[in-house]
Amino acid sequence: MAYKNASLEKYLNDLAARTSTPGGGSAAALNAAMGAALISMVVNFTIGKPKYEEFEKDLKEILVKSEKLRFEFLNLVDLDVAAYKSKNIRDALGVPFMLARLCFEGARLVPPLIRKGNVNLISDIAVAIIFLESAFTSACFNVEINLKSLGDKKFAAQVRKELNHKEKIIKKIRLKTEEKVGQIIRG
Repeated sequence: MAYKNASLEKYLNDLAARTSTPGGGSAAALNAAMGAALISMVVNFTIGKPKYEEFEKDLKEILVKSEKLRFEFLNLVDLDVAAYKSKNIRDALGVPFMLARLCFEGARLVPPLIRKGNVNLISDIAVAIIFLESAFTSACFNVEINLKSLGDKKFAAQVRKELNHKEKIIKKIRLKTEEKVGQIIRG
């Protein structure tokens, strides 16, 4: 079943059902896709506005990246299902690891939008980083459970080191975004 072409209702019904797929990894990828879509929405509502004209070039670059990520995340919704069904630990590990890395890339698109994005969509910027951090954290749990099953301690240490580093940065981005967005909203 290709969920990226299915209705949201079908996906959620299957997610809620007593079946092994889709599961948390697939749901995390969908969450990340929503985060990337919110970044794209903010940019789309900003481009062409005279107030933000000086940022147009940067915004168009962000849009290209957020749209690429959105489609990659959507593909991961189905890739996670396929990896789980394959019963191959390396595949089951690879998908959430890729998701975590891509969430990190997406999170790095958020900070410039606080200043360069349409202020009327400032809360959507906060929601985007919250979705991306949530998907990142979810992916890390799925990586961790698969690392345990893999039994390769050296590889596991390398993966954990990378994800721990990225986790610190993504948390910092989320906290700073929440703080700045809160200040803008409250005036």
